This record gives sequence, structure tokens and C-alpha cells, in this order.
Amino acid sequence: MTGTQRIRVLVVDDSAFARKVIRDVLSAQPDLDVVGTARDGLEALEKVGELLPDVVTLDLAMPNLDGLGVLAALRGRAAKVVVVSIAGSSSEQGLAALDAGAAEVVHKPTALATDRLFEMSGDLVRAVRAASVARPPAVDGPDATPRLAAPLAATKRVVVIGASTGGPNAVSRLLKALPADFPVPIAVVLHLPTGYTGPYAERLDGLCALTVREAEDGMPLAAGTAVIARAGYHLKIREEARALFAVSDLSPVRVPHRPSVDVLFASAAETTGPATLGVVLTGMGDDGLEGSRAIRAAGGEILTETEASCVVYGMPRSVWEAGLATAEAPLSRMAAEVLARS
Repeated sequence: MTGTQRIRVLVVDDSAFARKVIRDVLSAQPDLDVVGTARDGLEALEKVGELLPDVVTLDLAMPNLDGLGVLAALRGRAAKVVVVSIAGSSSEQGLAALDAGAAEVVHKPTALATDRLFEMSGDLVRAVRAASVARPPAVDGPDATPRLAAPLAATKRVVVIGASTGGPNAVSRLLKALPADFPVPIAVVLHLPTGYTGPYAERLDGLCALTVREAEDGMPLAAGTAVIARAGYHLKIREEARALFAVSDLSPVRVPHRPSVDVLFASAAETTGPATLGVVLTGMGDDGLEGSRAIRAAGGEILTETEASCVVYGMPRSVWEAGLATAEAPLSRMAAEVLARS
């Protein structure tokens, strides 16, 4: 897609009011073109074949064929990327949609009133733009990322990870390859809607040898444990008597994302300095750039995901092109790189 081409969007929702709201929000943007709407999953598939949209905004709870059924049918089709907007659907369904190939999940208020429009519009527009440049995540065979052995001795005190578009699958693949006796704690920031990070952490806890938890204020950060920042709250790190603890905080407020990768990375740089390893995975934008700068200034290391394996090569690109990365690696090799530097 060239810079002069508008992003063609198909809006799919069984609610007429929701379709109108989403269409109005997207049509107000000069780079977005709503080419059509659909009332259910079956009509959506017909419109995809007819209109060839770049992005589909997709409700999950629909008659005839639900959103997950549409996602399954779209695999390998011309509509390469999908944004899912959730209304009354469970977070487990949203996570299933990400597994099924959705590029982004946007929370849609259950009652779409005019006074709630602004609340959703920014996230929706950002997600459509991110989805328009997203690529399908790489699919590995069952043994492509085997669980690795821990290093004999730790050289770091914490590993901090940031990701956005494509991040839930990327973080899952990375953490699943790490051993239960990983020698340092891991803190993760993802850009997920409110209500998603708890179920996401629970699901990873069942898939990983590591213990995975949603971050709580004051939670000890322990070796062999990964904490996921709670949606809507920044994750920071504090030290007390040489022990590390999670801080869940609303400030700073005037930042593009909460939680913010920059905030986590800067906090780690201040707390653990040269014993910090930062990892920047797939994502739109440059969240993590200034935090990576802080980690490198403190003497720590930064790993970035290579363009070849990114769903969106935005966040890693910003760090790499700024000359802040110690090294880069494809997602399939990232766990080995993290272990080698931990």
C-alpha cells in the first residue's frame, strides 16, 4: 500500500447502531475508506470476496456465523488482517480471536452511546491502521521452539519485554521456550484491552514452565516468574533490601499507552541499571524507544525482533534504527538470545 492509498475497511456487526458508529468513526479519518458493512458472518464472507477490503472490523457475537467462524474462513484469504471489536464477548473469546489470526482486539462498550464514542474511537482507528500493515504471524511446527535449559549463572537481575500488535502470540512463544528455573524475573507490557491481561496470564501459566501472573501492586518479582502488566496500569519495578517488587500505577497519565513499555523500561533502568535486559518485540509505533535509551544509558542490553518475524516491524525498528539494540533475532531464536544474556 502506498502513502496515497486509503485503507479499505469492511465493518461487520449485527447491531445497526454499532455499524453506524464504527463507520462514522472510521470515515472521519482521511486515510480510511469504509467500503461496506455486513450484518453477520455469512454476509461478511460474501462482502470480503466482493469488496476485497484491507481490514475487517469484526464483532464476535453474531448470528448465522460468529466472528471466530469468520476468522477461520478468512485464513489465507485476500482480507489478510482483521481487527476484532468486542461487545459483550468474553475475554477468552477475544484471546481465541488473536490465536485465530486477528491482528488487534479493541474493546467496544456494551452500550454504544454517543458519549462513549470518543472512548472507543482512538483505539479503533489506531488498531485499523496497525492491522493494515500487519503480516500473519509465523507458524512453527511443534518442535520449532523447544524449551531451553537455564544458564549456569545469572548475569542480569531482570528481563523486561514490550510488544504491541502481534504481541500476545510473540510473548507466548518466547515464554513457552524458557525453562522453569529461568534465573531472573520477567516483566511484560502488552497493549491489550482492559479485562484481557488476567485471562491471558492464566492461559500462559498453563502453557509455560514459568509461573505467569498478572501484575499486582507490591507483588514480589521472583526467578522463574513472568508478570504481565495489568491493562490500564503502568508496570514499574522497585527495589527493597535487594529484592524486586512490582508497582502497579496510574501515573504518568499523559502518555500514549497505559501500560507503557517506555515506563517499564525506564523503571528497570533506574532500579537494576546494567543488570537489565530489555526485549522489544513486534508492534506498531515506537513505544519502548525512550525506555531502551534509558536502559542502554544505564549500561543494560536491548534485544529487538527482526523484521522478518514481526507482524508489524514498528517498535523494534525504532529501537534498531536508533542504534540502541545490542543485537536482533527472529522470534524463533529470541529465547536462546535471552538465555545467553541472562
